[in-house]
Amino acid sequence: MSYTEDVAASTEWEAISSATHHDPHSVLGAHAHKDAADRTVTAIRVRRPLASEVAAVFGDGSRLELAHVAHGIWEGQHSGPPLPYRIATRYSDHDETLSGDPYRHGPTLGDLDLHLIAEGRHERLWEALGAHVRTSDGEIGVSFSVWAPNATAVRVVGDHNDWNGEAHAMRSMGVSGVWEIFIPGLPVGTRYKYQIRTRDGAWILKADPMALAAEVPPATASLVATSAHTWSDGAWMTRRAATHAVAQPLSIYEIHVGSWREGLGYREIADPLIQHVTDAGFTHVEFMPLAEHPFGGSWGYQVSGYYAPTSRFGSPDDLRYLIDRLHQAGIGVIMDWVPGHFPKDAFALARFDGQPLYEHPDPRRGEHQDWGTLIFDYGRPEVRGFLVANALYWLKEFHVDGLRVDAVASMLYLDYSREPGEWEPNIHGGRENLEAIRFLQEVNATAYRLHPGILMIAEESTSFPGVTAPTDHAGLGFGFKWNMGWMNDSLQYISRDPMYRGHHEGEMTFSFVYAFGENYLLPISHDEVVHGKGSLLAKMPGDHWHKLANVRAYLAYMWGHPGKKLLFMGQEFGQLAEWSEGRQLDWWLLDQPSHAQLQDFVGVMNHTYRAQAPLWERDNDASSFSRLGAPSWDPTVIAFERRDAHGGRLVVISNFAGVERTGYQLALPREGVWQEVLNTDAADYGGRGSGNLGLVYAKPSDGAAPVATLTLPALSTLWLRHQSDAHVPTVSHG
Repeated sequence: MSYTEDVAASTEWEAISSATHHDPHSVLGAHAHKDAADRTVTAIRVRRPLASEVAAVFGDGSRLELAHVAHGIWEGQHSGPPLPYRIATRYSDHDETLSGDPYRHGPTLGDLDLHLIAEGRHERLWEALGAHVRTSDGEIGVSFSVWAPNATAVRVVGDHNDWNGEAHAMRSMGVSGVWEIFIPGLPVGTRYKYQIRTRDGAWILKADPMALAAEVPPATASLVATSAHTWSDGAWMTRRAATHAVAQPLSIYEIHVGSWREGLGYREIADPLIQHVTDAGFTHVEFMPLAEHPFGGSWGYQVSGYYAPTSRFGSPDDLRYLIDRLHQAGIGVIMDWVPGHFPKDAFALARFDGQPLYEHPDPRRGEHQDWGTLIFDYGRPEVRGFLVANALYWLKEFHVDGLRVDAVASMLYLDYSREPGEWEPNIHGGRENLEAIRFLQEVNATAYRLHPGILMIAEESTSFPGVTAPTDHAGLGFGFKWNMGWMNDSLQYISRDPMYRGHHEGEMTFSFVYAFGENYLLPISHDEVVHGKGSLLAKMPGDHWHKLANVRAYLAYMWGHPGKKLLFMGQEFGQLAEWSEGRQLDWWLLDQPSHAQLQDFVGVMNHTYRAQAPLWERDNDASSFSRLGAPSWDPTVIAFERRDAHGGRLVVISNFAGVERTGYQLALPREGVWQEVLNTDAADYGGRGSGNLGLVYAKPSDGAAPVATLTLPALSTLWLRHQSDAHVPTVSHG
């Protein structure tokens, strides 16, 4: 049998022709060998079914005509080693076209990349996998790499090949499970997907898990993307790296980009958002998830593209621009991150290569029954590496200052929202998800190691110990934990009629028992103003005036309470309706004086908070806090002292009763003048203007603590700052 006849009969070549071969580069492209005279000869093979003429065109313009051998494969030989070339193809009745040959290029992934991917330790995974504009052997093009270990063949389909991937079959990189190809000449913005052949021979179409950009939903293709943004936030990043967040003021404004103001993209929102946040005095904004997601009604919490900022509001560089501008304005950026689950959409991660891959294969561990979503397989190194690298991606490539990790409790417990018999214990017989715990420890330790000064924040609603303890002390390693207990208890308390609050003091004060067990963040988040819960203002009892007074008193109490702060958008000006992602906030309310006054109050409160170190410098130190109350103990009056590291003292006094307390006796920690730095009942904020004329004086009392006589306005909170050398006005000396 001749060589040609042998080739024609080869099943391997049939697989190459049908683009089902696991290593098409082994046949196609340029291959050097020795002839009978021991001279180097290079064979060039290309796949061009139905072509009438095919030639290899070299850099000097010379041509090597190729002959059809079998199965649409053309071949020619030239003496010497391989040379750069392009392929000229003519089909009957069509002009000749000239294109690069993907199969003449070597792999764009090295052995170290493959090793780190398999180990789950590639800390820049987004630079290895996905689609990247590169130069390979003198040609500019796009490298594609995807992890699909159960696939029997993988193709790249897209705009460049009319969504027919037969000309762009990828090669398997061995036991790593990675598939790779370099396609010359593709422009930025090319739409693409992976066509994956499963073990049972079916072809499925998948978006790139590592895509850096995607089409605007409901379209689902991935996009070839690159960044041209030049960062101008060097001063901010330098300061951040030298900052210990626990000892800094932290007041977060949570925002859903799509419903803050209608029609604003990443670039358009920059100016109004910066102005609003600056006026309101917040230190940070927290964006609800901005990773690509198919269903807007999920608010971003069902992610399909973990490395792709949602294209609903612009390009990835548009988001970089927004973050850059916020940093230049002195505003930090936190992003909601969702490593706990992902949706079942067929185009995305679910059964990515025809088998459970990113999700745990056991449905007892791999599916959230409540949410209809899938759970990551945290014990698989490649999956863990995918998620750890994703956290690092947002921190490095987008300069975000922190990640709020969603639904941590659902990750920690195997029996989360499951009945007996619906979950499998861990190897020790317990309910803890040991693999998820190790993942959280790894992502936190790695993030803090590579990006000092950032914030890793856990939305964790249970009593799991050591959420913010260091990983080398068996903790999870978060910087902060949402205080969900305080949030639920305090909202229940403040929604009660003031007449009955005295019977439920514990709802507001129980948090003092555990306030220093973790580094806490006090949230009034989006979850508290949807699904029939009503807005913060709507939760309050009484008429409109009383509702506003309650909100001011509650927020000032919250800002005085140990722990950092978070407030969802709209609550700063008293949004009346509960939040909906489908419409913008009711900004027209600011035309009403009472709502404008509430927003002014929040701005003053935030700026005062930031100026008063006792309110934030020792948030995690129990010795910086003391309850106050004697001698006039009143269950509707809650008072406590906060102390900074330099002798500064500030007292917070909240009167949650519906009546004013005059002549109220309160023992204060120091005698002398206590300046009123905040009074929520001030007329400027819409209150009655009752108070203490700007200060109170604590007088010594027979060896006991100094006592001050105060006026406590109804539904109010006062902040009093001790003045060690204050001047006390008199009748003769103003």
